[in-house]
Amino acid sequence: MSISEATIDSMISGLPLPKTTLATLRKDVVDVGVTKKEMEVIIERVMADYEYACVEPCEAVGVVSAQSIGEPGTQMTMRTFHYAGVAEINVTLGLPRLIEIVDARKTPSTPMMTVALVKEYAADREFARNVAWEIEATHIEHLADVTTDLANMNLILDLNEKMLLQRGIGVEAIAEKLEAGLGVKVKIPSEVANQIIVIPKEPLYRDLLQLAKNIHGITLKGIEGIKRVVIRKDGEEYTLYTEGSMLKEILEVEGIDLSRTSTNNIGEIYEVFGIEAARFAIIKEASDTLREQGLTVDIRHLMLVS
Repeated sequence: MSISEATIDSMISGLPLPKTTLATLRKDVVDVGVTKKEMEVIIERVMADYEYACVEPCEAVGVVSAQSIGEPGTQMTMRTFHYAGVAEINVTLGLPRLIEIVDARKTPSTPMMTVALVKEYAADREFARNVAWEIEATHIEHLADVTTDLANMNLILDLNEKMLLQRGIGVEAIAEKLEAGLGVKVKIPSEVANQIIVIPKEPLYRDLLQLAKNIHGITLKGIEGIKRVVIRKDGEEYTLYTEGSMLKEILEVEGIDLSRTSTNNIGEIYEVFGIEAARFAIIKEASDTLREQGLTVDIRHLMLVS
C-alpha cells in the first residue's frame, strides 16, 4: 500500500540534500506511489549517489575545472564560421570564442542576436520582413544617391522610391532626421519628386565635404548597431538573425518574443537582466562552443568557473 504524502514528507524532511533534489524526489515518489519499505530503499540509494557525487574536502576544484576546460580547448580550431547556415552572417566560434567568454570581454568580436517572433505571427514572412526593417539600421546609402553640387554648395539626395516603400520611410521623415542629426537646413523641392537638398551652415567647400561624409553616419530608421538582419525559416517559423547586438533596444520592438530572443553578448545580458542571467549565459555559451567542436566537458566545471 502506498504511503501518504505526510509520511513521505516526514521521511525526507531531515535529509541533507539540496532543496531542488528534495523537491524532485518528493514529486517523483508521490507520482509513482511507493510503500514505506520501497521509500527507505529509494532514500538509501539517493543518499549513496549524492555522497558519491560530493567533492572530497580540500580538493582543488578550481584547478581541476581549469584543466578540464583547457585540455580539450587545445584541440579547438581558430576560425570564423557561418552561423547556422546563414551565409550572410559570421560568428566567432572555437578557441577565440572560448577565450572571449573566459576573459569576460565586454563586446564579442562578432556580436549577433537570434530574434524570435511572437507565436501569433511567427509563420508570416511579410510580418518577419517588416520587423527586420524596424530593426536593421537604415542609412542614406540604402535609400539615395548623394551628389555634391559645387555650383550651389549643397548636397542633392535622389531617393529611390522602391527602397522608401520597402523600408517603410517617407521623404519628410528622412528630412527631419537629417535636419536634427546634422543641424543643417534641409529643403524638399516641389518640382522634383523624391529629392532632398541639404544645405550646409556656411557655403564653404570644406564644410560641404564634411557634410557629405557626416550624412552617412545618421541612422534614419532602425536600431543603430544592427548592421544587417537575415530572415531564415526554422521549421514552421521565421527567425531573424542580426549582425550586431542591441538587446535592450530590440526587446522594445513590437512583435518580438522576449522569452525566445537571445544574444551572444554576455555584457549586454548582464546590463539588462543582471548577474545571474549573465552567469547562465556564460555556461550556455561555453557549453555550446565546446559542443560545436565535438568536445564534451562536464557542465559542473563550467558552472564553477562562471
